[in-house]
Amino acid sequence: MAGDKSRVLAGRVAIVTGGSRGIGRAIALALGGAGAEVVVCDRDPLDEAGADALTVDVTDRAALDGAVAKVLERHGRLDILVNNAGYAGSTVPVIDYPEDEWRRILEVNLTGTFLACKAAAPALVANGWGRIVNVASLAGKEGTPNASAYSAAKAGVLALTKSLGKELATTGVLVNAVAPAAVRTSLLEQMAPEHVQTMIAKSPMQRLGEPEEVAELVLWLCSPACSFSTGAVFDLSGGRAVY
Repeated sequence: MAGDKSRVLAGRVAIVTGGSRGIGRAIALALGGAGAEVVVCDRDPLDEAGADALTVDVTDRAALDGAVAKVLERHGRLDILVNNAGYAGSTVPVIDYPEDEWRRILEVNLTGTFLACKAAAPALVANGWGRIVNVASLAGKEGTPNASAYSAAKAGVLALTKSLGKELATTGVLVNAVAPAAVRTSLLEQMAPEHVQTMIAKSPMQRLGEPEEVAELVLWLCSPACSFSTGAVFDLSGGRAVY
């Protein structure tokens, strides 16, 4: 986003789930740099995430409700929700995929996003202005071999984004998703090296994305400059996805 971004979100309050590391941390820093008050919600928030960090498991509805209540108590409002908390899991064929891990990946990536939206949306609607950005993945559009659970969960996030975007379209609350290809974070450490290399090879730019590149797009989607997009999916794929 061109120009001085230091005040574009002044007076806004944001929750970023999974905001202690990687893409989530980059997003939290970008929103804070644009003037927002940022509350990081994470299962294991890092000390350097700041004083405004809450220990929250996104699969726990009561914990999410409590987090939203604390934010409203501390700041008096909530304007932005970025659902970034995620778990990639194993890279193995469907026929070998552990059923308990399948359930866990869907619970964190998809159900966690649903529960966070459900907890936060009423406060955003009450403002008459709000932004929800769901961090999905290109795997949710393409279906990545040997990552069926992650692909299915992120595909669900994209569909949830489209549904909720339409439901809230006249409320002043915009709901969009970003679908990055492989990004240089610790999440890649959960994947086999050859799996990561395959993802890089598919990119016309022949490289990984950087967390800050994702954060820049999320920042725009959270800003007043984004005014006529909702229920949409924005790719960050180095040219890999052109649809």
